[in-house]
Amino acid sequence: MSNESTAAVPQRRNRKAEAAPDLGAGVAAAGVDIEQHIYQTVFDSVLNQRLTPGTKLPEPALCELFNVSRAVIRKVLQRLEHERIVELRPNKGAVIAAPTPEETRQIFEARRALEVSIVELATRRHKPEDLEELRHLLDHEHGVTHNPYQPAWAACAREFHLKIATVAGNPILINYLTELMTRCSLIVALYQPIGNAACEHAEHRRIVDYMAKGDVASARAEMGKHLRSLEDNICLDRKASVQTLAQMLNIG
Repeated sequence: MSNESTAAVPQRRNRKAEAAPDLGAGVAAAGVDIEQHIYQTVFDSVLNQRLTPGTKLPEPALCELFNVSRAVIRKVLQRLEHERIVELRPNKGAVIAAPTPEETRQIFEARRALEVSIVELATRRHKPEDLEELRHLLDHEHGVTHNPYQPAWAACAREFHLKIATVAGNPILINYLTELMTRCSLIVALYQPIGNAACEHAEHRRIVDYMAKGDVASARAEMGKHLRSLEDNICLDRKASVQTLAQMLNIG
């Protein structure tokens, strides 16, 4: 290779670096926590089905995309691993987690057992204002069901289920449910066919109707049926994405 062509390589790299947006500096200048920004970007990309199971998250590429150090990226990846969003593999780096069929079954089984008990407590303990708030959430949810943006559905479903847990009045159960819902939400986002609602609005409404009547048995049965239906919609056969990492993260 000639000296001229050798010298051209770093020049092209420099021009590329100059053209790349300084995302880290821009976010910091806006007063936003850069670690939280990176975490949320990855999390939202999973919920929006852009990052699929098994997608690699190489540290050098993330550092370049977000213009941050490896130390920052590693902190974010460790947090994502703690929440079971990514897997950190020795000498292989991070990949988007891919729950096995057995893990998926166990997670939904645990959630059904927990939420059936939660809705029983909520049915026995609710106040009139609790039902009003739940119906307000249902009205909002009805509008969102016409929104093609799947994470919007997931957010509404999450808020509804956590509100019932709040009505049940047991903070320990809320903590357990929050953890299980995070894992279920990711499974739904990763494996539920695009276009399917994260939760069925009519099923939510029936749950609230049974709560209003004080019908504990029917509320328990409807919640169990509802979560079983959600699990049955899961399709574990997903093709790998052909997009670049920047496209999957919706950057640029």
